[in-house]
Amino acid sequence: MSKTILVVDDDEEIVKLITKTLRYEQFAVITASSGREALSAVEDHPIDFIVLDVVMPDMSGLDVCRTIRSSYNVPIMLLSARDQDIDKIVGLEIGADDYMTKPFSIQELASRIKAHFRKVDRLHKEWGELSPAKDKADAPLILNDKTYEAFLYSRKLDLSAKEFQILSVLMRHPNQVLSREQIYENVWGDEYGEINTVTVHIKNIRKKLGPEQHFIKTIWGIGYKYTEREQ
Repeated sequence: MSKTILVVDDDEEIVKLITKTLRYEQFAVITASSGREALSAVEDHPIDFIVLDVVMPDMSGLDVCRTIRSSYNVPIMLLSARDQDIDKIVGLEIGADDYMTKPFSIQELASRIKAHFRKVDRLHKEWGELSPAKDKADAPLILNDKTYEAFLYSRKLDLSAKEFQILSVLMRHPNQVLSREQIYENVWGDEYGEINTVTVHIKNIRKKLGPEQHFIKTIWGIGYKYTEREQ
């Protein structure tokens, strides 16, 4: 079954180019030209990935991202003509999974989307071999790789797709220190991006873990590790 991509941009030419390329790659495509249309599309259709422009006439793409993330875990890639680091950080902190600066390569965008689904498929196949929580119903932190849901003491965590993937990589290597480069390779793979993205996502995961943020330990100068007990 083909994956469905929602493309949101008020620039008709950009939408046409992205749509043509993604359909060539065998994706189903739904389009929206405003934030409100995007929110309606998410409510009305099962969406597997969203390409979302930041600047639109009716509401900011950041507001759209924030609204979608409050109810859905669908991966979101932001598009913006602004390339300042602060803009990227803000986008990632409100729940976006990726960020591309305009002008951009349509082929690169398609490659990033395909890479995302390859990573998801690989994680599904590998899941369980190293996970400390798979057969422990009383484990404090449990991930469901089929639904991309995470539960902390039975409380559902609102994780983005990339946050979920990072947490699953760490949990599959308990008490093992992973560098930012190793985490990036496992989650983003051959996608283009910046290594600091890992730091931003780890920060977001810790915020969502709240008082239980001790699950992720920072090993200064090296990387991060997952530990089930507070040390």
